[in-house]
Amino acid sequence: MAKEKAASGEEAPKKSKKKLIIILVAVVIALGGGGFGGYLAFAPKKEEVKPPPEPGVVVPLEAITINLADGHYLKLKISLQATAELGEEKLDGSKALDLAIEEFSNRPMAELFSNEERKRSKEELLKKIEKAYDEKVMDIYFTTFVIQ
Repeated sequence: MAKEKAASGEEAPKKSKKKLIIILVAVVIALGGGGFGGYLAFAPKKEEVKPPPEPGVVVPLEAITINLADGHYLKLKISLQATAELGEEKLDGSKALDLAIEEFSNRPMAELFSNEERKRSKEELLKKIEKAYDEKVMDIYFTTFVIQ
C-alpha cells in the first residue's frame, strides 16, 4: 500500500515531530552545557586576595654608615615593622642591614637628595627585605637618613 501511495505521488505519513524536537533540545542543551562547562574550566580564576598582615612589633636596627660615590657618606638607621605572624620570634636585622648597604653603596649623593628617588629606593629595599624575611616584615622606616 505504501508503494501505491509513493507511486501515486502521495508521501508516507511523517514521523512524529515531537521526537525530533526532543532530540534537538537535548543536543542544544548538551552542547550549550558543555560549552559553558568548558568556559568554566578555562575561565581565568580570581586570585585569592590575602588580607593585609596584622602589624607586630617594630624592631629598630643600629645605624650604619654607607659609602656613596665621590667620597660622600650616608648615615642610615632603619626600623623593621614585623608582622604579627612573627610572634615571639626574634628578628635578626643583619640581613636587612646588608641589603641596605647593597642598595645604597656607591650611589651618587645627588641621586639621594630627590624625594622621588629616595622613595623608589625605599620601595626596592622593602621588596628585598620582605623576600629575605619570608614576608614576616611588612614595612621599613628610615629613622635616620643623613648624607655627608
